[in-house]
Amino acid sequence: MQIPHPILRLLRRPGVAASHHPMHRLSSTSHPALTSMASAPPCLLTPTLAPRVSPFIVAPSPPVRCVSQIAAKDPDDVIPMELEKLAKGRHRDGSIYRASHSWKRYYKVADRNETRLPDPTDCVFYDGTCIRHIPTRLLQIFSLKLAELSGNLGSVELYGNVALRDHMDPLLNYLVNISRNDPIIVKQGSLINMTGPKRGIDLYGTALVEYDMRCKTTCGDLQLIDGISAIDDLWGTWNRAFTKRVYGDCGSVDITVSRIDDAVQATIEVVISEVQSTVSICVSLVL
Repeated sequence: MQIPHPILRLLRRPGVAASHHPMHRLSSTSHPALTSMASAPPCLLTPTLAPRVSPFIVAPSPPVRCVSQIAAKDPDDVIPMELEKLAKGRHRDGSIYRASHSWKRYYKVADRNETRLPDPTDCVFYDGTCIRHIPTRLLQIFSLKLAELSGNLGSVELYGNVALRDHMDPLLNYLVNISRNDPIIVKQGSLINMTGPKRGIDLYGTALVEYDMRCKTTCGDLQLIDGISAIDDLWGTWNRAFTKRVYGDCGSVDITVSRIDDAVQATIEVVISEVQSTVSICVSLVL
């Protein structure tokens, strides 16, 4: 299966529209060794690298933002780099479902089914038992944070979803999927509790980040973020966490991730059989 041409390579070309807002790099582009990482769901697949075709198209202009109403920030704060949006990729106006671009067909964007949890296919067997999996490139998701809210909204009821698509199985791999009937209460600076991903996110090629999150109100819901973006494997920060900011109509969300080379996936199960009093537990894994 062919992999589409990555969006970040396209951004290097002259004449391609991108945001003109000043951005500051959050972390170095050097490649220090990764000594620890959070556990990920079981299963490890090693897809074959394939030729890249069909360039993505970048949105011709930055999204509408309530900039004048966003709370003032400390001048010493470091603002994460913006996560660029792909053109014709909004849920609210339905443009994301129109198969006008090859990447929409390749990643089956109109298919709203959730990814399956496949059995590993790259096992190294010994006497009929899987004893090893081959390392691969993965995208580790560390956190989602409500970075900014317009005006003086204070606490809001937030719902919607953030999901990823990769070429191993382009169906939706949810980080969060919150019903409007059961929103979460958050405020500016709050972490958004993640319930996914369901499986590891393959990063041989380009992974898409799809998002549609809204603030529930009694007089019409407010669109927080809406669109689809790409994270590529060709260049950028590797083996170190970095943060990208997704700007929306009335706020922004930070997503902290890491591109990890030679990665393996594992699930660690911690069982607390009995607690006599207050307990504090820290579990870490060093590879």
